[in-house]
Parts: sequence; C-alpha cells; structure tokens
Amino acid sequence: MGTTFGDLLRAHRLRVKLTQEELAEGSGVSVRAISDMERGRAKGPQRRTVEALAGVLALAAPETRELLDAAKEGRVRRPPDVAPSALPPDVVDLTGREEELVALAEVADRARTTSLVVVHGPPGAGKTTLAVHSAYRLAPRFADGCFFFNLRGMDVRPLHPSEVVHRMLLALGVVEKQVPGSEAERSDLYRALMRERSTLLVLDNASDEAQVRPLLATGRSSLVLVTSRQVLGGLEASSRLGLDVLDPVASFRLLGSIAGQARVGAEPVAAARVAKLCGHLPLALRIAGNRLASRPKWTIGHLAGQLVDERRRLSALTAGDLRVRTAFEMSYRQLSDKAAVLFRRLSLVPGADFGPDLAGVLADVDRFAAEDTLEELVDMSLLDTAEVPGRYVFHDLIRVFAGERLVDEEAAPVVGQARRRVVDRLLGTAVAASGFFGPDARTTPVGALHGPEDAEAWLTTETANWLGALRWARSASLHEEVLELATAMHWYSDQRGRAETWEEVFTAGVAAARELGSVRDEAVQLNFLTWTLAVLMRRYADALALHDEAWRAAVAAGDLREQGWAVHYRTVSLLRSGRLEEARVDARRAQELFRRAGYPLGEHISLSCLALVLHELENYEDAVLVHRELLGRVRSGELDLAPVMAVEMAGTLLIRQAGSLVRLSRWSEVLAAADDALGSSSAAPTRCGALHLRGLALHRLGDPAAARPELVRAVELAEAHHDHRLPAVLDALADVLDDLGDPDAAGGFRDRATEVRSSDR
Repeated sequence: MGTTFGDLLRAHRLRVKLTQEELAEGSGVSVRAISDMERGRAKGPQRRTVEALAGVLALAAPETRELLDAAKEGRVRRPPDVAPSALPPDVVDLTGREEELVALAEVADRARTTSLVVVHGPPGAGKTTLAVHSAYRLAPRFADGCFFFNLRGMDVRPLHPSEVVHRMLLALGVVEKQVPGSEAERSDLYRALMRERSTLLVLDNASDEAQVRPLLATGRSSLVLVTSRQVLGGLEASSRLGLDVLDPVASFRLLGSIAGQARVGAEPVAAARVAKLCGHLPLALRIAGNRLASRPKWTIGHLAGQLVDERRRLSALTAGDLRVRTAFEMSYRQLSDKAAVLFRRLSLVPGADFGPDLAGVLADVDRFAAEDTLEELVDMSLLDTAEVPGRYVFHDLIRVFAGERLVDEEAAPVVGQARRRVVDRLLGTAVAASGFFGPDARTTPVGALHGPEDAEAWLTTETANWLGALRWARSASLHEEVLELATAMHWYSDQRGRAETWEEVFTAGVAAARELGSVRDEAVQLNFLTWTLAVLMRRYADALALHDEAWRAAVAAGDLREQGWAVHYRTVSLLRSGRLEEARVDARRAQELFRRAGYPLGEHISLSCLALVLHELENYEDAVLVHRELLGRVRSGELDLAPVMAVEMAGTLLIRQAGSLVRLSRWSEVLAAADDALGSSSAAPTRCGALHLRGLALHRLGDPAAARPELVRAVELAEAHHDHRLPAVLDALADVLDDLGDPDAAGGFRDRATEVRSSDR
C-alpha cells in the first residue's frame, strides 16, 4: 500500500513519543488539523505547516523533504487499484463448511472494532482452506486490505510475532528506514497504524496464544481470523469454530469434486467405503481424490482395498507432497514426553472411547495425571472429547498413526505389558461389576463400584472396551480369563445388553471351556448360549439344536442342575415355537430335575415357564394361580434372592399375572396388579408393561381420559427401550383415542403399529 502523508506524520510522531496535543502545542497547528492529517481526511498541508511540524519532530533534511513531497503529491507512491492481499490460492471445491462460512460472515457483519475468531481442529480438518476461502469472500468488506501470514506454528522454530509486525508495517506502507529499531516501538507503531484501519488479518497455523497476542490490535470494523490445531483458550475470541470431520454426504461430494462426479457415482458403495476409511477427514479425502484423478484406470474399489489394511493406510494416503502422516507428525513432535507416551499407548484401547482411568492404566500413572495429559492431547487436536462428558475419542486415522508410533518407538515387551495391564483391568472390573446382579449379588463395594447402579453404568459405558478385551484374551489363548468373564455375565445378561453381545460372549465361553477340557463348564456355557438364541434372538431351531449339545455335556458331567437348565431352555424354545404340549411336559421335567438337584430357584423359574405355557394353552385361571404362588414365594424370602433380583422378579410375575387376568376380563384385578408392579420395580420393561396394563384396565373400566396418559407414557418407554410390546401399546392408545373422539390421531398410531410390526419381521 502506498505511504500517505498521514502515515509518515503519524510514524514520525510515534517514533519520538509525542501525543497529538504535544505536537500541536510545539508547532502551532491545531490538534484537530493534525488528527485530520494523520487520518487522511485533510488535503496536503502548506509548506510552512509541514516545516513547523518537522521542526518539532526534529526531522533530518531528507526526512523533511520526504514529508514535503508527500504533502505536495498526496502520496510517496500511488495506491494500487485494489487493497493489497497476500492470500494463498483459493480452493474452489470447499465442501461441507457452509455453516462455518455463514458464521464467519455474521461475525464480519457485526464487527465494530476488531473481532477475533479462532478456527481450531485436528490436523487435516481443513482449517487453512476454510480461512482462505472465507477471506476471499470477505475481503471486499475491509477497505484497508486483507493480509495473510503463515505463523508456522508446527515448525521447530515458529514465526516470531515481531517478524510479523515488521512485515505488516511494510505492508501498511512504512518504508524500511522508518521502521523503528526496537520491538516495543515497532509494536506501538503497528497498533497505531491499525487503529484507524479496517482490515482482515488471517493468522494461519498459530502455535499458541503467546504467538498471537502481539499481533492483535484494535481497528475500525476489522477481523482477525486465527487458525490453530490448539484451542487457544487463553485468547478472548468473539467466536470459536471447532472443525470436525465431514459428514458422509459431504465426504462423498468432496471425493466426487476431485475424482469426478461420474466416476464416483458409478461406484457409490466403494466411494462411501473410501470416505469411511479416510475417516471423513478433508485432507485424507483430498489425497484419495487426487490419487484417483491421477490414476484414471484404477477403480475406486481398488483404492478402498489398499486402505483397508491399517498397516498400509497412511502410506496409501499420499499424493505428491500431500501426506496425511506428515500432518499428524507435525503435531506429534510438539508433545511432551509423557503426552507422547500416552498418545502412543492409547492406540491399545479396544473400544472407540475411554476415560482417564483406562488411560492411567496404559501410562502407569494415576487417573488425575492421566486426565491432565489427555487434556494436553485435546488441546493439540490429537484427541477429541467424546459425547459423554469426561471421556475421550480418537479420530480413526490418528489412532492408526498412534499405533504406528507405538510399534516404532516402544519395545515389544513394554507394549505387551501395557496391553496386558489394560486387558486385566477391563476383564477384572467387568467380572466384579457383574457380581452385583443375580441371586447371590454382592452387597459390598468393589473399587469405585458401590452398587448395582455404578456397576451397570460401568458395564454399559465400557461395553466396547471389555468386549474388546475379551476378544484379545481369546486370541491370546487366555482361556481361564475368558471363561471367568463369560460365567460372571450370566445374570447381568438376563435383561441388559444386546443379544449379539451375549452370543459372542457365551460362544467364547463355550470355546474356552472346551480348550480347558471342562465338560461341566461347557454345559454351563452351552446353556447360556441356548438361552441367548431362544429368548433374545428368537432363533428357536438353532436353540433346539444346541440343546442337544448342552444336554449331552450336562449328562457327561453328571450335573443335575445343568441338566435342569438344558431342559428348561428347551421348554422356552418349544413355547416360543408354538409346540405347547411338548413345552408343558418339559417344564414339569425341568422342575423335577431342579428339585432333585436341590435348587429352589431353578424350580421357581421352571414353574414360571409352566405358567407361560398354561397361558398360551388358554388355561388362564391356572396360569393366574401359578403366578400368585410364585409371587408369594418371592416375597416370603424363601428363595433367598438378592433384594434387587427379588424386586425385578416380583415385577415380572405381576405383569405376567395381569396378562392372564386381561384374558379373563377381570379388569379391577388387572389394575391392582399393574399398580403393584409400578410400586415394586423401577426397571423399564416392568414399568412399560405396567403402564400398558393400567391403560387397558382404566379404558375397560370406563375411564378413557385417565387411560390416555398411562398409554402415552408406555409408548415413550417402549420406544426408548425398544420394547417388544410397542405395537400392542400403540393399538391400545389408538382405541382410547377413538373413544375420546380423535379418529385422526388414532389412525396415526395404528399406522405406526403396523410399521413396527413390519420392521420386526
């Protein structure tokens, strides 16, 4: 930009540290006139005015001539036709950042002085691309120019802020010989020159707050846009934009914009696979697109095949001088030694997310030290916070990079010890947590687990991790550890977790028992697996086939209890398959086996199954009587159940009893049983069933208005917990709405019930 008379006058005044008032007093020129001159609002002053000012400023003859020439000609150099810009080339195919661009434009619109925006995110997220693209769009709003500086924050020696100030002074029109010698004077001059200007300043790739602060100056409707891999939480920013990876649709579009939309459209499944293997990271997607564009004979499926192998993935994501690995290495080199160790070892975590406790086990430090280091990794954008507060998550490609660093930088025995520590912790805690469930549930705290609520929360949150630890233990032939976990999970699995999880756990248990040569444990695990197939997965034919294996193992082991379980699970499969007479015979047979084994709980469970068979045989009166007998046993304490299990069992029996009473149209008794169930158990399945039954009873007793809220709550619970009763509850609510004179709403709920039934087939 050309140097105006006002620029020169202001620079000389600041160099000798005079205020406008002091210069006015010494020269006889009014303060207002000096202010107008410096701000470019006055025409070139007369020679005598310039000489008076030069005298007070103690200018040398050449400096005075330069000032006179500037006053005479208006400028030392003519201004360019447009405001200066040193922006790098724009990326025209920016994709998936529309919301961020709008947010930046809104900040620019609101700017009255200087607004600061920090754009942060992991390496390769496209921070620079966004900032540059936005700067091109916003530059016309800033009359005094747009300036771009790469602060090289990830270099061994980042750009010093004083160098940026020096270059900015030159860009603002200060000639080299007028640039002050000291850093403080240059900063003073920089802030003074920026004060009356409207500028857009892009500070790319900042290392930390200390590098940015000296470059912040108050301006007139100005914007400073900072990009960094760190959050830069110490800066008082008007706005912060945390860039994440792209969503699948935007990833697909970006890949197509580079490799060709027709080509990507011809292989949509492979293209989506490539995008997923790139972790939806913009840099990785751009590299993948460039590789495809430079290899027109490749199929997209071929590239996907290269990326599948984690050992080759980062090497495959290279195109010319663009390398995903290099982007990660730049951040990795900035880490402290302890952060680097934890970063590498976190690649051993089996699941997608983790907390400080597990991190501490890997680094062999306490959870508080681990948490501090995790936050350092978050600040460096090598780790992200998970959706659950207090937990952390890797980007997929960064996890791969961490695994590479682990193999290259740590000895195999050290890695093995760290992995074994985390596997032992996960399996040990899972076994301890599962001990809070079942008839012999523990009542004393174990570590941080003080009761079933803590235990269930841990088992749910850490499912992917303890299940991953089980897989590793199985692959490492740790058969005893695998069998211990599978055995411990039996009662916890009764009403919790996903069927697929338990199929995997108990299949692993069967294999471990066989490897250990324990026929009894084989029978136990086969029975667990049979239950999973029959009750949770409705694979009745598979369950009946597996029963034969379980029965043979139980007989070989001479274990009457496991024989009873084998017959009981066969009863369940027969019941669910509609083979009711066979089921009634087997229910009595299982009851007898449990009686001979001296196992009252088994007798109770087999008798409960008999009540279900009686209900299906439409022998509702007998079913009600059996359920009442069973409920009495539970509440009398003769089964010696843990309090939690007793409560849950009572709630289940009440719901089943009420179901038989519905068939008998004994609505007052249905209502009483439902109320009892609601008061007995807080378990979601029990509450859903009880609310459904209350709604039915109230409706049949002539009070549809009271029935409606009960059924609405039942629908909410059934949807939230994927309860199999949802279609029936929806139909019941529709019937109530019909009676309340709202047929349109009723029709909507019936349609929803039909959809659910169709999706369950």
